[in-house]
Amino acid sequence: MDFDLSPDHELIRRTVRDFAQGEIAPVAEQLDRTKSFPYEIVARLGELGLMGIPFPQEVGGAGGDTLAYALAVEELARVDSSVAITLCAHTSLGTQPIYLFGNERQRQEWLPRLCAGEILGAFGLTEPEAGSDAGNTRTRARAQDGEWVIDGAKQFITNAGTRISGLVTITAVTDLSAAGGGSGSRSGGEKEISNILVPNGTPGYEPGEPYRKMGWNASDTRPLSFTDCRVPEESLLGQRGAGLRQFLKILDIGRIGVAAMGVGLAQGALDEALAYAKQRIAFGRAISKFQSIQAKLADMATEIEAARLLVYKAALQKDAGVDFTLTAAQAKLKTGRLAVRCTEEAVQIHGGYGYIEEYPVCRFYRDAKILTIGEGTDEVQQMVIARALGA
Repeated sequence: MDFDLSPDHELIRRTVRDFAQGEIAPVAEQLDRTKSFPYEIVARLGELGLMGIPFPQEVGGAGGDTLAYALAVEELARVDSSVAITLCAHTSLGTQPIYLFGNERQRQEWLPRLCAGEILGAFGLTEPEAGSDAGNTRTRARAQDGEWVIDGAKQFITNAGTRISGLVTITAVTDLSAAGGGSGSRSGGEKEISNILVPNGTPGYEPGEPYRKMGWNASDTRPLSFTDCRVPEESLLGQRGAGLRQFLKILDIGRIGVAAMGVGLAQGALDEALAYAKQRIAFGRAISKFQSIQAKLADMATEIEAARLLVYKAALQKDAGVDFTLTAAQAKLKTGRLAVRCTEEAVQIHGGYGYIEEYPVCRFYRDAKILTIGEGTDEVQQMVIARALGA
């Protein structure tokens, strides 16, 4: 068992770390304060080949693997979670469904531009009545005259409303007779759920106003509405009725990226806390010399290293082609909670300054909580883990 990264993996980690520290860190506070989407940074990520890391070169990707992707996400989140989630959602949720389930025409049309970062991709799963209960989809798509006619709404969707957003893949009920009529009730039988590609600018598809959020202020998150929205029938992604199976696979993959975000954010909090503790003088010496502060730093460092190895294990399992559902859920559960705890401790070590927006730990603290909710809540992860254990 080799715990050392390969030279290629070390190179991508160093490349992204240098980029994050040199080009993101100086503007992260301003982007957060002004709630400005980081268009220039996303363009640079595209230039560096980071918007399509885990996809083959023949479809426009960088030809990397899942571990390389996790390393990049970790290093971005170490400095700024808004940039990290933009890349993460674009890769795992926006591009991955088309790569895995798209036909040749769909792949040729969308993947090169997505992997280059020319456009952003989004995935529309969550609805007002379908969050953790994702199978309770209410959005409808009826086949009519060679088109899908879509009516419904999505919420908490990332990357769908920027000026470079290219398309959203949505889940929709495509057989109304199996959905208990128009009520969305399951009493009429299991729903036939399919995934459908909807390009931005399609008449009847309207991204709503962005949410006012606790954190991730420089990322794009908003509701979507579909009213008599018509797309060609060949916009179906994969087999009709395979939507549930498809998005469960996408969520498994996405959890590796979100878990990498948790590790990166926790590491960033430790970085800031240690640096501050070494230069903050109290009672005649640096507070890093006080045992109570040392205990906090030691616990943070130990937990982060353990969580990092769990994330890397999930990535390696996926790359090896073995079942990674359990490990990904464990990694996501562990790292989300760890990010909350580490950012809280970092604020505590900073004292009153930790409550001031000019200090990164204040932003880190606000950004952390969503990691226990998005991409499946902690409670959902516990369900996935328990089922995988045979409970």
